Amino acid sequence: MTRRPTIIDVAKQAGVSKSTVARVMSGGQHVSARVVELVESAAKEIGYQKNNLAVSMRSGRSGLIGIVVPDISNPFWAEVARGAQDAAASTNSSLLIFSSDWKSERERKHLQALVNTRVDGFVLNRISDSSDGRDLELLGAPSLLLGTTADLFPEKSSVGSDITQGVGVALDYLTAHGHELPKLILGSERRLARAKFITAVNEYYINRDVDPTRIPTEDGAYTVDGGRAAMARLLKTHAGGHLTIFAANDLMALGAILEARSQGLNCPRDVSVMGFDGIPAGEFCDPPLTTVGKPAKEIGRQSILSLQRLIDGDAAVAKLRLACELVERGSVLNLNPEIALAQTG
Repeated sequence: MTRRPTIIDVAKQAGVSKSTVARVMSGGQHVSARVVELVESAAKEIGYQKNNLAVSMRSGRSGLIGIVVPDISNPFWAEVARGAQDAAASTNSSLLIFSSDWKSERERKHLQALVNTRVDGFVLNRISDSSDGRDLELLGAPSLLLGTTADLFPEKSSVGSDITQGVGVALDYLTAHGHELPKLILGSERRLARAKFITAVNEYYINRDVDPTRIPTEDGAYTVDGGRAAMARLLKTHAGGHLTIFAANDLMALGAILEARSQGLNCPRDVSVMGFDGIPAGEFCDPPLTTVGKPAKEIGRQSILSLQRLIDGDAAVAKLRLACELVERGSVLNLNPEIALAQTG
């Protein structure tokens, strides 16, 4: 058979009516187990595949959902996408993954492509300059936001990590280990994530009657190279003694360790570095990176489950913020005298 098999062909092969095959393929009731087995066996024998487009036209559902992340090469966003994929599979949906590469025009084109593909809905880490979210509503598909930019859209459901809680976990750990005011390596000023991070740091110290304006900061890209460049600038002005760094993501933290090493410094003996994200690469650097892990895979999973509720007609706005956890490894020296001596030998 050179043409694509149809349910009529399946019916002939199975010796049943076309309507019986249709009921079996749609999971209908009032069909005996023996007939189901007969039809499924016949379909397999002749190579029949369900016409998903026809099914979607009848049901109004395509079984496709989309996710647009800002940088799929960043391990954090790759983990988010993986969690989303797992959740999509659990709901019998297929996931289309796009990376906007932090470009608003590319984001717009990806969203239009998703709508043209007739997705049932999509999740998005918003990077465009739109401030009211009406453009998303005009796309005509249920949508849910990811990450810190979701705070700009109070009327939209969203899923992300609890940045304030995570920053508090990191600073509690540094304080307990004798690091009073770490130097900060931050991301680009154009990113809301930077503002969210520095606000959380400031609130932490203000609540403890400490002036946060005393904390030196360096801005950079959220990359390894960005971390190296920022670390180089901090080292130029460092007055000596142990240097403590708190980077706003793990890639920058890894860059800071590399730059310190290139200038003859040892981590953690001379320089302590705290990251923020929990990407797998941090476990394999030298020394392994102490960080605060965001629940990336769970963010992806929960975003799809929440989106599915929107697709099913639940209009309630829900904003889910997931807790971060300390991942203690070896890049932070304990400056409490007796413990620091044991660490450095």
